[in-house]
Amino acid sequence: MTMGTPAHDRSLPRQGSIHVCPLSALPDVVVGCNASHLVTCLQDEIVVETPSFIQPDLHMRLHVHDIAEPVTGYVAPAEEHIARLVAFAQVWNGSGPMVIHCWAGISRSTAAAFITLCALNPDASERTIARRLRDASSTAQPNRLMIRLADAALARSGRMVHAVEAMGRGAPAYEARPFSLPADMSDLRDA
Repeated sequence: MTMGTPAHDRSLPRQGSIHVCPLSALPDVVVGCNASHLVTCLQDEIVVETPSFIQPDLHMRLHVHDIAEPVTGYVAPAEEHIARLVAFAQVWNGSGPMVIHCWAGISRSTAAAFITLCALNPDASERTIARRLRDASSTAQPNRLMIRLADAALARSGRMVHAVEAMGRGAPAYEARPFSLPADMSDLRDA
């Protein structure tokens, strides 16, 4: 499947930002940035209530486990999850603050943030977006299966996969510190 280029005016800079955090920091991050959109990347059995000031349809849930290959009894990220994430990102279009979280803020959420940034900035360099992600979080280790699926969906010809591999493994941590990145990366065209 190949996603089309987002239908937005590229001449207008996006003023929004993506905030990534672990579940434990979610309430503070959502309130602190006055989030308009929320992405939860957690398995089905962990219920995260939608904060009262976020419209329920602006809280997307990706019910996936943090695995890079299919495992019996677990829900592996799949094409349909990535398609939903990309569609949600395109509707958001970098307008306002979006919070993306998973359990630890290290793997699924950083993959979702990287995918969202690549989807919204089709002309930006994947390597430079990945470097910005690494600069913002020393612990980021984007889920490789999510990245492989998104690379195919966004027709990035392996560049997303290579960019995440070039980031290297993140620093070991039980939980990441919250961080944010600007939605507009249209200036990142170098390789």
